[in-house]
Amino acid sequence: MRKIIHLDMDAFYASVEQRDNPQYRGKPLVVGGSPNQRGVVAAASYEARKFGIHSAMPSVSAFVEDVAAGIALCPSLIFVSPRFDVYREVSAQIHDIFKRYTDLVEGVALDEAYLDVTENKKDIAYASTIARYIKAAILQETQLTATAGVSINKFLAKMASGQNKPNGLTVILPEQAEAFVEQLAIEKFHGIGEVTAAKMRSLGIHTGADLKERSLLELTHHFGKVGHYYYNIARAIDERAVEPNRVRKSIGAETSFAKDLRSRHEMLLELEQIAQIVQQRLDQHQARGRTLTLKVKFSDYQQITRSKTMLDYTRELDVIFATAKALFEVVELSDRHVRLLGISLSNLDIVQQTQIIQLPLFQGLNFS
Repeated sequence: MRKIIHLDMDAFYASVEQRDNPQYRGKPLVVGGSPNQRGVVAAASYEARKFGIHSAMPSVSAFVEDVAAGIALCPSLIFVSPRFDVYREVSAQIHDIFKRYTDLVEGVALDEAYLDVTENKKDIAYASTIARYIKAAILQETQLTATAGVSINKFLAKMASGQNKPNGLTVILPEQAEAFVEQLAIEKFHGIGEVTAAKMRSLGIHTGADLKERSLLELTHHFGKVGHYYYNIARAIDERAVEPNRVRKSIGAETSFAKDLRSRHEMLLELEQIAQIVQQRLDQHQARGRTLTLKVKFSDYQQITRSKTMLDYTRELDVIFATAKALFEVVELSDRHVRLLGISLSNLDIVQQTQIIQLPLFQGLNFS
């Protein structure tokens, strides 16, 4: 039985800015483009989250609740431009702490990682003890806090780390695993986005216990190949190993809409926001790409992709959006509505390859 820790830094980018700038401490702050630049929020401090501000939302939405009426959501909100070079340095410092205990470290982002400590360098019996030591070292050496989840597999460790933020530690023991999953609301499952959760609820699936009652045949019928994943996690099963040498093949983002998009104009507006998120992620990882892929999923769940390989590598927002827009313009919509849009860049040139896997971005998902 494996011992897995999921470490998640608390409001990482925003916390680094508050650490380095005392005048920002205790104040609502977002890292990302200003509302005048049609940017997106890369991270929000916990003070900002109290106002409903979260990552991936348009910056103008973070600044005003009703754009037309000009109603202030958080008038005192501070906007700070991202300093990815600093965040990468701090992330490397944190990963050095991880390596004191195990070499089986899989980065998910600069602020998030899985550790397999089943066999560890210090022969410590309990993963929870290692998690406490790591959290203490991070605080002492970086003046930042982290939240940890500990369990027998990656899915449960991830779910555990979301239970007690910020600066928390949650352990799900083997004998607690199935009961924990059964009581979990379906929209709380890692890997189940807002639209999929709505579809599950329409099928009468509201909790992990409801999901567990469904057969593999039924789940694959309704959700395709990912139905296998839902079938297993409903039983607290996740056989994925921690992969320290996994190499990034693409960088992208996709948004699944709670309400289907009906007009080409609003689709292009959403596509522009997604392009900005992709550009931020390329900057974050010092990466450029040559092949851009546009992903469109319609309301009937039909999905298409369109790709273009450019003459040179790029991470420029104007090029990313213009290329995605050109690909989208030739998509035949007819009377179909769109439930998901995505952009990714592959054929990457990365200055310093990092062990990071980019998960899809779902609308409304609150990244810590």
